Amino acid sequence: MKTTIELPEALFRRAKSMAAQEGVTLKQLLTQALESRLDVTGSARDGKAAAPRWMRAYGALRHLRQERKAIERAIEFEFEKIEPEDRL
Repeated sequence: MKTTIELPEALFRRAKSMAAQEGVTLKQLLTQALESRLDVTGSARDGKAAAPRWMRAYGALRHLRQERKAIERAIEFEFEKIEPEDRL
C-alpha cells in the first residue's frame, strides 16, 4: 500500500542518513520504527510491560543453565592455577 506523509526536513534527513548507515532503505527503516512503536503501545494497552524486540530471546537458553555453570567453574579453575614460570 502506498501513502504520502509529510515530515519535517531535518527529520527526513536524519532518517535518510540513518537508513544509509544501516544499509536499509528509508521504507524499511520507517516500517521497523512503526512496528517497534506499535509493539510498545500494543503491549501497554494489554497491561504488559513493553519489552524491546531484542529481549524476546533473552533467557531462551535458560534450560542450559547447569551446562553454563559447569563451563564457568572449569574456566575459573583453570585461571586460578599459577604456572611455575609465573611464580616469583
